[in-house]
Amino acid sequence: MQDVPTLVAQAREGRPRAVARLISLVEGASPQLREVMAALAPLTGNAYVVGLTGSPGVGKSTSTSALVSAYRRAGRRVGVLAVDPSSPFSGGALLGDRVRMSDHASDPGVYIRSMATRGHLGGLAWAAPQAIRVLDAAGCDVVLVETVGVGQSEVEIASQADTSVVLLAPGMGDGIQAAKAGILEIGDVYVVNKADRDGADATARELNHMLGLGESRGPGDWRPPIVKTVAARGEGIDEVVEALEKHRAWMEERGVLAERRSARAAREVETIAMTALRERIGDLSGDRRLGALADRIVAGTLDPYRAADELVSTLTRG
Repeated sequence: MQDVPTLVAQAREGRPRAVARLISLVEGASPQLREVMAALAPLTGNAYVVGLTGSPGVGKSTSTSALVSAYRRAGRRVGVLAVDPSSPFSGGALLGDRVRMSDHASDPGVYIRSMATRGHLGGLAWAAPQAIRVLDAAGCDVVLVETVGVGQSEVEIASQADTSVVLLAPGMGDGIQAAKAGILEIGDVYVVNKADRDGADATARELNHMLGLGESRGPGDWRPPIVKTVAARGEGIDEVVEALEKHRAWMEERGVLAERRSARAAREVETIAMTALRERIGDLSGDRRLGALADRIVAGTLDPYRAADELVSTLTRG
């Protein structure tokens, strides 16, 4: 058993080992998770959460690393959650944090953690919301969540971030991808990376055209900017940070940031409640109550929907 109050205090002091242990408790769905979340609750709500997504190969990791450098130059503490595809053998992340962003590994103002999706269908680890809370409570000013690009389920990043950044690159068919993946609806800032390649201007124009076709914005509404970068050389990254800060200011001015965070918390509560219900239903496998309901369905005296209602009623009564 971990000493949760001590871990939380050490995490607040910026000790990476304490932060790592807290996130491990989250990922492992530890019995102490409730205690951890209760201890962290009063310490959260300060970090600005930026999600980065896009198709494989557009340079998400390079862009994330460049953003870390920019925020560190500004004196910000940065947390990074790099959500990777799960290994089919171990269930762990295929790419390690030290491999992805080794330039920042020794910086005490940066905490980087790779998390596995573990088969979760949105490109995000199921534990990501709680891990974000750990980094927030640990004093990170900015939390960057880099999620694996997995086609249409890229849109899940929008439900976890204050601001969503969608990355594209020329010559990768991203125009078609953008049109069919739904990312035109979720991006707050669009980045055309690898802008030194042929076709970068055309990609930006096509994206701008598609955004114009799909928009139904009124006066004062946010229009997502398109920023061209060469992340490997750090070019255009300051412009991305500027766009992010403008979006944050716009959200704060209109109350959108509070609305997004409230909706995120509501989804988190719903997920926790549904997980608890599924576990309790799983515990009923072979239970005589479930067997009795099944027998009544077979006998024609009960339909499956009424049976489900009775089961839910039984579970909620405890």
